[in-house]
Amino acid sequence: MYPIIAGSIIALGIVLERLWALQTSKVTPPHLVATIWHWIREGQLERSKIEEISRQSALGRILAAGLSNRHLDRERIKECIEDAGRQVVHELERYLNTLGTIAAISPLLGLLGTVFGMIEVFNAISTAGVGNAAPLASGISVALITTAAGLSVAIPALAFHRYLHGRVDELVIRMEEEAVKMMDVLHNNREVITSGKAGKTA
Repeated sequence: MYPIIAGSIIALGIVLERLWALQTSKVTPPHLVATIWHWIREGQLERSKIEEISRQSALGRILAAGLSNRHLDRERIKECIEDAGRQVVHELERYLNTLGTIAAISPLLGLLGTVFGMIEVFNAISTAGVGNAAPLASGISVALITTAAGLSVAIPALAFHRYLHGRVDELVIRMEEEAVKMMDVLHNNREVITSGKAGKTA
């Protein structure tokens, strides 16, 4: 029971932390690409603003990787964005493997506890016989509690593991869409970026 209880506490902490960290407003803040486009048109895209974007959100880190290399060709910008994206996705999936492991092993731990309990019950039978069934029934019910506890931890852990993985996939798709929009902005404003005005503010 102790490993099952510890696993339930860890799983609860992971779920609460990931639900907080994977909020849309924190990962993909709205209107970020539009703000960048405005800065580019006004010649206000300074390095300090790029660093600020990178610190604010996961999407900001990806877009900042492209903005820092905005003078390169489209393919190089795409490579920089993809490299940053892989790091961001790895951070978004943080602790999910641990949650999946807890969901997988909790029923096994419960079954193991039940097996040990049944062994003790049968040892008691071999020692005292089956004349008094009440203690045997009580021992069996206690042994089965570990299986119930393991399943009680595994079922919600597995459900949240699937949900959080789906949440990460949804956010990744949204970040990819925003990254494509930004690359289009950079491509369509290539003349502004390479002009003296843009060079002065880079």
